Formats: sequence, structure tokens, C-alpha cells
Amino acid sequence: MKKVPKKLSSLTYVMSLALALQSASGAAESRLASNAAQKVYVEPGKYDEFYAFLSGGFSGQVSVYGLPSGRLLRVVPVFSVNPENGWGYSEETKPMLETSHGFLPWDDAHHPWLSQTKGIADGRWLFINGNNTPRVARIDLSTFKTMEILEIPNSAGNHGSPFGTMNSEYLVASTRFSVPIPQKDTSIEAAKFSGSISFIKLDKNSGNMEIAFQLLVPGISYDLAHCGKGPSHGWCFFTSYNSEKGKTLLEINASKNDKDFIAAVNWQQAEKCVASGKSKDMKANFAHNVYDDSTHSATSTKLKSVKTLSLTDCPNMVYYIPVAKSPHGSDVDPTGQYFVAGGKLAAQVTAYSFDKMQKAIAAKKIIGDFEGVPILDYESVMAGEVKKICLGPLHTEFDDTGHAYTSCFVSSEVVKWKVGTWEVVDRIPAYYSIGHLLVPGGNTMKPWGKYLVALNKITKDRYLPTGLELAQAAQLIDLNSNKMELLLDFPTVGEPHYAQAIPAELVTKHQKKVYLLEENKHPYSVSSEDGTKVVRKGNDVHVYISTIRTHFSPDNIEGVSVGDTVYFHVTNLEQDWDIPHGFAVIGSNNAELLVMPGETQTYKWIPKEPGVVPFYCTDFCSALHQEMQGYIRVSAKGVKTPIKFGLGKTL
Repeated sequence: MKKVPKKLSSLTYVMSLALALQSASGAAESRLASNAAQKVYVEPGKYDEFYAFLSGGFSGQVSVYGLPSGRLLRVVPVFSVNPENGWGYSEETKPMLETSHGFLPWDDAHHPWLSQTKGIADGRWLFINGNNTPRVARIDLSTFKTMEILEIPNSAGNHGSPFGTMNSEYLVASTRFSVPIPQKDTSIEAAKFSGSISFIKLDKNSGNMEIAFQLLVPGISYDLAHCGKGPSHGWCFFTSYNSEKGKTLLEINASKNDKDFIAAVNWQQAEKCVASGKSKDMKANFAHNVYDDSTHSATSTKLKSVKTLSLTDCPNMVYYIPVAKSPHGSDVDPTGQYFVAGGKLAAQVTAYSFDKMQKAIAAKKIIGDFEGVPILDYESVMAGEVKKICLGPLHTEFDDTGHAYTSCFVSSEVVKWKVGTWEVVDRIPAYYSIGHLLVPGGNTMKPWGKYLVALNKITKDRYLPTGLELAQAAQLIDLNSNKMELLLDFPTVGEPHYAQAIPAELVTKHQKKVYLLEENKHPYSVSSEDGTKVVRKGNDVHVYISTIRTHFSPDNIEGVSVGDTVYFHVTNLEQDWDIPHGFAVIGSNNAELLVMPGETQTYKWIPKEPGVVPFYCTDFCSALHQEMQGYIRVSAKGVKTPIKFGLGKTL
């Protein structure tokens, strides 16, 4: 590989700016808007203007906030069990957490992505990645329920995902940790590591996912991505680091080169190669979990192969572009003409021109080769540099006035700059150590602007202390004037990484309020109290039980013995919005169920001692909620007490 010209700020130069930048940030006023309280106040009975979807990080969930109020509206369970509503505890939802490693009730969720149509967020689905066990999940925004989880094979650390194309044709998923592909027992020092970039095809009507193909790429670490739009539609841009391919002490060994790479991937070219038969089927082992709203149940399917494309099978598919060392965000402006990245160890951000990139490819402005990937000349692709922007630039989003906003981790600030002139026009401190940020629609062709949310890694003195671990932090910043103004601090769930926001009306118009009883196809559902019953099948006892304000049917049950496996199939007969019912058995090794109107969910219980055991509703549903309870008689093991059940009468 030819030596890449040293153009961007070196680490030495960056560190020389540290004191000056930190001093400037520390001395800056917080610029709290004088009418901040008025700007974020949403009066009782009124709605927020935006939904904001924040990744839950190590919680494995997605949290939903209203903007501008900062009110927490919902935690959506995705990769982790959730005792609040029985996600991962009910028999119907357990298959959603199956993987090639078995039942895995946790993950590290980083990057939510809203589905798009014509480059604009459409409010249909939200996707989120599992970083630890490579997975991508789809949440249906008509129900705020996780409907699908797809495991990603040939990947380790699914960090650069699930960023999508402008018409939701594909989601991309790149591996953070390169590993041997296929895996094998080998010494770490001698191992040949490879990377993978997966393209996940979306059904345009249902949103269902499948891995269309995987690209096998050089074994460096792929970080984040965004796909092109408008003129750059058909391409995706991935930042990467560790071009040194270090395997130990990466804080030193992955920072030796002056530059790392952006991987520019022509996915339309890859499609053509797959269609012409150039892909190969590789053995794999991964799970595809799908929830069916008609049966209220999930199924888990194990898949055994995946289509792969190598660089030699499909030329002109991938190009590397030099970027400042250790980059993080890869971001595309609303016009689709510029893609932007900044190195964490540099004091500048670079904007690249898609048109210039195309011309550089056509003119073969190639300065070298990295394991079969041609490296484009930096000067030939670069559109402009935002110089001395800050220390530790991470991620950039855009508003609707031609401005960009970059988060700066080390100097703890947000910097506003002008697209096209690359000049810094404003900056505001963030408290403290900001990671990602969001602007509503800031990664689309139609940003709504108006607000910015800073997702900060450290809180220190911002909230009341809560022991050794302090609350995670977000800050709402007003973008409605030339100068950014701080409006609100609000704590968040887990450690939020990335977030997205969308006008509430684009989501509320899709809202589902009840599941219609006549459409309930669960095999153990009932449509009225007349259908409730108790059936023994060997050592399994199936209780077809209904809930309605304010009783269960049946509410007295006999004929169960110690060691039986009891399945309570609970159908909520309500057909009124926001009337769920809960279900729990005293002393059970399980969480509650929270059953939505018209839904059926199953609670598994294995009694261990004889006695009379209460069960009850856990969700306050009416004035007589406290009376909503029942009893189940448990006989000793081997005692054949007849099955009996009833409601409002002696058994």
C-alpha cells in the first residue's frame, strides 16, 4: 500500500489544542434560554410535538420520550426480559430471545433507525441493533412492540447497524470485531481476521427482514454507517478504524497510522453480482424470530446458510477513502451530496463530495490498495474541512437551514457549522462528554430541525446523586435562533448511544388501540367467558382463562398436583383502549403478564407444594381491581384430585 499523504491534524497537534479548547468550553456560558421553562412546558392534556426514540445501551431496550417535555412515555422491551409486561417471560414471547447460543435475554442496544420513504421518516417501523450477540430488531410503531429479531452470522460486535437506505430497501450491519470467517481454533497472533457487511432486505409492506447477502471485507473494525440519498442513493458509507490490524493494546496499536478509512460500498453493484450468480452459499447458524399479531405468538427459526460476496467476485463494489484516525460517525447531509466524518483523535471534520468521488473513481484516482480494496485519493474526494472544530468530534446531524451539528466528546460541546462553507458559526457546552446527538429528521432528506438532543456520557453534578451510579443524561437544545440555547436536562434509561426523533403525528396516525377478539387466532384463546375451561393432558394442565373488569373466569380451580406444568392461557376480553389486565400467581418463578385488550398470553407455572394458591390481576383496572383475584388448589404429587373449575358458584 502506498503511503497516504499526511493532510489531517495529527495527534500531536490535537493534543496541543486540548487545553485551549477545554478552557474555552469551561468558560462558556451555558446559554440557558430566558424562557426555557415556557418552551418545554406541555400543559396537562396536551401532547408533545415529537417522539424521541433513545437506545437503551446496556439495558437492551428502547426508551421513548416526548419532546420538548422530556417526559418518559414508554420503555419498549427488545433484547432483554422485562417483568413490567412479561416480555421474555410469557410462553409467546420467549422465542423472540432465541439465538444460535440458546435463550439470550440481554444485549447492548446502540442505534435506532426509523424507516424511510423517499428519504423521509415515515413512522412505520423502528429498527435497533444488538451489539453483543449480533442481532437487528424491528419494532412496529402501531403497537410499540418488537415484532422481529434477526441474528447476524459471520459477525462479532454488530455496531455499525441498522442504518437503512432512503426507501427502506435495505438495512446494513457491519462487524466491529473482525474474526476468522468461518470461525476456527487458531492462535490469536497468527489468525487471519475478516470483516463482514450484511445487507438486510426489508419487505416493503410487512417490514419483514432477511439477509440478502454479506460482503466479506478486510479484517479491520467497522464502526458506524449511513447510506446515501438523492444522488448518492445506491451507496453506503462506513467508518472504520484499526487499519493497523492490531490485536492487543489497541489504544496504542490502533492509533499508529495517520489515517483510517471510510468504506464506500456500492450496494446496487453488489445486487447485480448476486443476481448474476457470483455469490456463494456459506454455512451458518443463526436465528430468525418473528412475532405474529394474529396468534399473539412468536416463532423462532434456525437458518443454516447465507449468501456471501468476496471482493474478487464483485469488482468496483467497495472503495476506501482516507479519513482522520479513529473516526466514529459517518453521516450524509440532506441533499445526499456530502458525506461527513471526523476522527476522534483529530481537531477537524471532513466533508466528502459524492460527485467528486464518482469522478475520482472514473479517473482512477487511486493511491494504493488495502487487501484488494482500492484507496481513493483524499484530495480528489474531499469537498471541505471544518478545521479546528473541537476536540474529539464524534457524530454529525443536519437541520433544515443548511447547518450541521457535531458532537465533541473530549471538549464536551456541540458545534454548529455551515454546509458548503465549512465555517463554524456557533458552539454550546454539553454537560458532560457528549456522545451522539439527534436533530429530528437529522439523518433524512427532510430534517424538521427545531431541537437538538445531546446524549451525554457523564452527569456528575447535574442531578440528585443516586449512589455510586448516577443517572444517564440528555439535554434539549433550542435551534430556533442563530444561537443555540439550552432548554432542559432530563435523565434517561440505560446508557443511550444514538437516538432519532419524528413528529408525533406521523406515528399517532398508525396507532392500534385494541386487538379485535374476532381476529384472535391464538390456539388457546377464548372469545367469551363461556369458552373458559381447564383441560389436563398428562402432566400438563391448560387453563383457558379470561379477564374482564373486574374478575377472572374461572376464579376457582381444582385438580392440579405438585409437579404438574400449568399453563394459564389468559385472554383479555376488553375491547376498550388502554385497559390491559395483569396476571400473576403467588410464589411463581415468573414475572407477571400484562395482557392487552383482545390479546392472549400464556403464563407457565410449576407448583412445588400442596395448598391453596392465590392468583390476581397486577394492573389497576377499575375501582374493584383489588377484588380481582382467584384461587387454585394444589394437591400432593400422585393425588388425582378431579379437575373442577367455576365462577360465582360452589365447585
